[in-house]
This record gives sequence, C-alpha cells and structure tokens, in this order.
Amino acid sequence: MFKSAFDGIHRDLFVDAFAFRPLAPLAPGSRLLRVVPRGLRRYARWLPHAAVVVLTMGVALQALRDMGLLVMILVGVPLLMTLVRPIGAWWCSVATIFFTTALGPWVRVALAVHVLVMMLVAMRSRPRVAGEMWLLTALIAAFLTVFRPVVSVDGFFEWLLVSGVLLSGVSAVRLLRESREQVAVQTAVTEVERSRRTVLEERTTIARELHDVVAHHMSVVAIQAEAAPYRVQDTPPELAAAFVTIRENAVAALTELRRVLGVIRSDGSDAFDDPEAPQPTLAALDGLLANVRGAGLTVEQVTTGVVRPLPQGVELSAYRIVQEALSNVLRHAPGAAARVELSYVPVGLGLRVVNGPPDRLAKPSPGAGHGVLGMRERVAMLGGEMTDGSTSDGGYEVTAFLPVHAAEAAA
Repeated sequence: MFKSAFDGIHRDLFVDAFAFRPLAPLAPGSRLLRVVPRGLRRYARWLPHAAVVVLTMGVALQALRDMGLLVMILVGVPLLMTLVRPIGAWWCSVATIFFTTALGPWVRVALAVHVLVMMLVAMRSRPRVAGEMWLLTALIAAFLTVFRPVVSVDGFFEWLLVSGVLLSGVSAVRLLRESREQVAVQTAVTEVERSRRTVLEERTTIARELHDVVAHHMSVVAIQAEAAPYRVQDTPPELAAAFVTIRENAVAALTELRRVLGVIRSDGSDAFDDPEAPQPTLAALDGLLANVRGAGLTVEQVTTGVVRPLPQGVELSAYRIVQEALSNVLRHAPGAAARVELSYVPVGLGLRVVNGPPDRLAKPSPGAGHGVLGMRERVAMLGGEMTDGSTSDGGYEVTAFLPVHAAEAAA
C-alpha cells in the first residue's frame, strides 16, 4: 500500500515535473462562452489565461510595494508558470518557501501564494495530485515550524486547515465538471447508438414488409417460366431448358428469401405474427385516416393528379410514411389539425403531411425523431427525396417524393 502511494507521488510530482503542459483555451461549447456575445467569443476563450495573469499582477504588485523586487519575482514566477508547467510551478513555489525562510516573516507570504499555486494546479490535475501536493507541503511546513520556527504552531495548523478546505473545494468543482462532461458524452453516444439501432430496426421492418412484394413477383416468374413451354407448339429443346433454368432459379430465390425472412422474424416480434396478412397500400389510406380521426386528430386528405396503381413497394412505403407522420402529430402536437396531400405525377408520387401548432403541451416522448429516421430509410430505399422541419406557424411538415422508374410503371 505504502509502496503504491510512493510510486503514485513519484509518478505525479517527480517524473517529467517540468514538462510543457499549456493551459488549453475554453472549448467552443463551454457554458461560459454561451453568455458572451458571439463576436467576442474568439477572445473570451482565453479568459482563464487572462485571469491567471491578472491574479499574478495583483500579487506581484503588492509584493513589490511591501517587500521589494526580489520577493515580487519569487512569488510571481510560480503563478505564471501554472499556465505552461503546472507541476514545475509547484516545485518553484516550494523552492520559494525555502528561500524566503531565510528572509524571516516573508515566508508567510510565500505560503499564502503557495496555496494559490496549488489551487491553480489542482484545477488542471486529478484530485489525487492535489492531495499529494497538500501532503508534501504540509510536511515541509511542519519541518520549517519545528526546525526553523518562523511560523507558529497555531499558524501552521490554521494554514493546514485553510489550504485543505480550499484544495478540497477546487477538487470537488473539478470532479463535478468532469462528471457533467462524462454524462454529456455518454448521452451523445447513447443517442447515436439509439439512432443506429432505430435505423437497423426500421430496415428490418422494411425487409419484412417487402418480402410479400418480392415473393409475389418471383412466384409469377416461376409460374410463367413453367407454363411457357406449353403455350408454344414444338418448343425447341434449348428454349425449354432455358425456361426450366429460369423456374429453378426463381424457386431457389424464393427459398432463400423465406429462409432470410425466417431469421429476421426469429427475434420474437409480434408485429408480423400473421404472415398471410397483405401489406397495406394507398387503397387502405381511408381506413388509416378514419382510425386517426377516431383518436381525436382532425385530418383532411387532398389528392391531385391522375390516381393510378403504383408499384407495390412505392405504395407500401407511401402508406407507412403517412402513417408515421400522423402518429407523430398525435404524439408531439396534441390538438393540432393535419393535412395529407398526395400528388400523382408521371414519374412518381409526391407526399406532404403538414400539421398546425399544438393547442397544449405535449408529453415528453423518449423516441422523438426516430420515426423520421424510418421515413428517410424508406425514401432512400426507393431513391427518392425527403425534407422535414418546422413551419412558420409553429407546426411541422414532412414532404417526400417517391420516384417510379419506367420499368416499374410499365409493370
């Protein structure tokens, strides 16, 4: 135990004691900089350095007036050194204590300045370093009190108490600041991980939903490949063999697709317990709007352009985007009215879901913003574009365009 303690003191206060460790300026996101006008923040980042310089000037000028130039240098240099070589500054302050011992009562000034030096060093070091500095200084002060009685015993214990309280306060503030920084970092990491997990979950959901769409098309390919040779008299062997190959590949693809879907569904989710249930399309949008109206949401639907069947993947994604957008309105904008706009154009489908401002305070929702991630995943899957954001009246708007490629439209 004692060996580890001595090793820690040796490592903290002796190894590379005079290493160059400059005081870093305030971080751009510092709470102190938030109250400073934006134009002055580039200069306000150096406020800690300015504070140390001002403190040093005040102490040095007082020493110059009362004790002369030599004492001013002795007490001023360690304070300034805390900006670049903190542990070295502490050792210089210890040397000043020994030097001023020969000058009589001025050692009291050196001890007072030494407390300031230790506080400045403790602001930049671990609490253990502050304790080690205080312990060694206490031993030095006790030695001087016994063998060089320039400080009384009562004065020694008074200094010991005051310096210990001050260093403990500085260390506590530093620990509190570090704890807040760690909590902020952990919160940011957790939010990133939650966003990644949400994206993965949404992609899994999309894969589940698109299984029916892809399986339908692959089944059609297999059936047509099997029936094609019987529609042509005297089918050439090469053509019949090609159709057989097509059918075998389609069946193999269906088998692999079902195997992958089985792995995806093995997580026990109950959202897809009915594998035979058809995936929703825009034809089911009226039922969705009726449900949200029953939940208390005032919503209207506006459709422009020539309504026509779209590829199943596009209709499924459009339905889910509208569903998620209206769910967000119910969660985050209670009492607001919503509007759903569908715009059929030759090259795709335009969506717009907009709501007004809420008429009461919404309850906190831990998953705020994750539904938008799911919408973006669906739009990106189809190669479309999406924007979302607040409106000028305090509401929210989601717009998306889902393209329909020529081949898909013809199918």
